[in-house]
Amino acid sequence: MAQAADRFRSRAREWLAANAPPHGSESDEEQVRTAKRFQKALHEAGFVGITWPAEFGGQGLSAAEQQIFDEEAASFDLPTSLFMIGMGMCGPTLADLGTAEQKTRYLPPLLRGEEVWCQLFSEPGAGSDVAGLQTRAVRDGAEWVVTGQKVWTSGAQHADFGALLARTDPDVPKHRGITMFVVDMRAPGVQVRPLRDMTGRAPFNEVHFDEVRLPTDAVVGEVNAGWAAAVTMLGHERVSIGGSARPRYDPLAHRNLAEVAHRTGRDRDPAVRRELAALHAAERSLALYNTRMNQLADAGNPPGAAGSVAKLAGAELLWRAVHVAGLIRGAGLTAWAADDADAEALAVAVNATPASSIAGGTNQVQRTIIGDRILGLPAEPRVDRDVPFRQLRIGTQAS
Repeated sequence: MAQAADRFRSRAREWLAANAPPHGSESDEEQVRTAKRFQKALHEAGFVGITWPAEFGGQGLSAAEQQIFDEEAASFDLPTSLFMIGMGMCGPTLADLGTAEQKTRYLPPLLRGEEVWCQLFSEPGAGSDVAGLQTRAVRDGAEWVVTGQKVWTSGAQHADFGALLARTDPDVPKHRGITMFVVDMRAPGVQVRPLRDMTGRAPFNEVHFDEVRLPTDAVVGEVNAGWAAAVTMLGHERVSIGGSARPRYDPLAHRNLAEVAHRTGRDRDPAVRRELAALHAAERSLALYNTRMNQLADAGNPPGAAGSVAKLAGAELLWRAVHVAGLIRGAGLTAWAADDADAEALAVAVNATPASSIAGGTNQVQRTIIGDRILGLPAEPRVDRDVPFRQLRIGTQAS
């Protein structure tokens, strides 16, 4: 067993060293092409869908091999983020709930890097309260007609398909009248508009649906059982976000902050040294927790609410790293010389950090889930539990 693991690690290390593309200043379109080529090469080498069933193009291996690959890949700046939502959220949900036809149609092209996916949950009036969504899908013969708006949709500008939540019955309580659909992001009536954040980049979008027609076989799971499908996907999302290995090139990783502290002489400050040590301990603790989750999943015990622990810990780890970066660079995080690449990279990472406390469910939502489902604390009052959605005054429906 140990020898097989060692052989897999050696093969992964050698392949990555020989095939990882160099980090460059490519245009957005070039980055997409590079990502698709690399995903295809990864798949051909046997390093994509490591734990996915072989019948859908996966490798059929265990979580141990996935962890080994993730550990080796963390040393490289790989162009894999384009497929993070598909591989970490949409694909696993289709594997859990999709029909045989959906699995055959969508999973192999995703693994091969031929198609990109996005997740269409949040709305202007339904962020943390996803079940308050108002995008509607109305049955029209053999089709569903979708109208509404989604927001904060990462990667929608590059996506071929999306996992969409829409309200299909407004006359039942909000959690019971939702359905999940597969939507073609190139279909007539779909409009994607980029949203720029404070890093100066546009990683996410608002998406408008103007009477978009979907076939009946676009339903994932059962009609009006979309909340259960959403919970399944959110579970995969939280494990994917919280369980991701910290890449060593991440400016906020302990190793890189320690190197910046050494180059600037700040590593002689006892306070900086103490906080770097604490950051390292927190990184290691989260990595060990993720290892335990992978072992449980491999044994047939999905992490469930434990994914919220990983998601929350990962977000708080980033904020701890921001604090350490501030101790090291001080005002250098807000103004720096043109040739100071360290400060620029750190400033962008710091400005991107607030999203970690929101994406995939806010920290407050994660604490509520942990309290309810792990600690067994009394649930918060739910006055809208049995009220038909049409009667609620929430979100953009409040007026």
